[in-house]
Amino acid sequence: MHSTKLSKRHWLLISTLTLLTFVLGTSEFVIVGILTDISSSLHITNAKAGTLVSAFAITFAIATPLVMSSTSHFPKRKWMLFLIGTFIVLNALCVISTSYIMLLALRIMTAIVTGVLISLAMIVASETMPINKRGIAISFVFGGFTLANVVGVPIGVVIADSYGWNATFMLTTFLGGLAFLASFFVLPTRLSQIRSSIRDQFSLMTNPRILMAFFIPALGFGATYTVFTYLVPILKGMEVPNHSISLILFGYGFISIFSNILAGKIASHNAIGRLRFVFLVQAVVLTSLFWTTNHFILGLANLGLMSLMGILLTTSTQLYLIDLAGIYQPKATGLAASLMPVASNVGIAFGSALGGIVYHQGNLMNVTWVGGIVTVCASLLTFFSHRLDQKQKKSA
Repeated sequence: MHSTKLSKRHWLLISTLTLLTFVLGTSEFVIVGILTDISSSLHITNAKAGTLVSAFAITFAIATPLVMSSTSHFPKRKWMLFLIGTFIVLNALCVISTSYIMLLALRIMTAIVTGVLISLAMIVASETMPINKRGIAISFVFGGFTLANVVGVPIGVVIADSYGWNATFMLTTFLGGLAFLASFFVLPTRLSQIRSSIRDQFSLMTNPRILMAFFIPALGFGATYTVFTYLVPILKGMEVPNHSISLILFGYGFISIFSNILAGKIASHNAIGRLRFVFLVQAVVLTSLFWTTNHFILGLANLGLMSLMGILLTTSTQLYLIDLAGIYQPKATGLAASLMPVASNVGIAFGSALGGIVYHQGNLMNVTWVGGIVTVCASLLTFFSHRLDQKQKKSA
């Protein structure tokens, strides 16, 4: 499937992988919108229901690299189809779940399947596309998560309001079935299959260049979520009417679709070099919120820019981790592909916690300049990593 242009076959595969990430994203994110329904139905507190979200994120972050390491020699097509089938079964069981423990166990298992499938989708997109089109392909695959937030989650919430939270998992089960059928007919049969040892995988995780690359997206996402976690209180501080907040959040998600497109453009050439300055612009955008939110129109425009800048790093850092693994440990590219999604979850957890600490210390709007500082740290790390790349090219 290698050439210099994207063929119809390429686009069909990209569409299939995007559908898959849309389904996985809907299943992961929709739980936030139906938490109160779950807590009421299962007679548990909202805080206890919230552990369904945190347990998913923690399991995703820990299990994904471990499973990717131990299954790197599995045939990718068969392994992906098996995992999608497992995803369907797990979501179908959520439909008939009647207890918190059962639902928690199912969500933990779904997190494992989700993390591995996302990583495999990124590998397939990377290795089956023309080298100069990988950025565009992966940006579309990442776009599935954006669509999940903008389209999938609201539909899931509407279904929960009308038919109960269990019915939402009927939606994800049905979508999983569509993803399975598309993958069965479209996934190529000849995909890389590399057998590697635990030592190979461990050597990748201890490589300083890989660790540095890992913390670039972790800090990037951390910066955004330092602010985004408290977006609703910020909007209320701008005196946005309660009935308009959901519309603004929808607009925020819609703008992020264009962020995915730009992410592909940035990754098409000198990705890490460009990303150095993307982070600096993002730092300005986040910090300026401290002042612009005093004005309704300026504040909304600034929030739109925040959404546009928020995920520009995804495609570049995903490809960067895979390419670095190709240099330092070619047998562990599967593990490398899992690191960006893990880094994003680490960043989200870090940013939310940091924002919470700042928020409870006093002025809510201090989260904006703290987010800006974290973005500058991401930029500095990117500058340093890019400099090492240039030195390596000169010495080669």
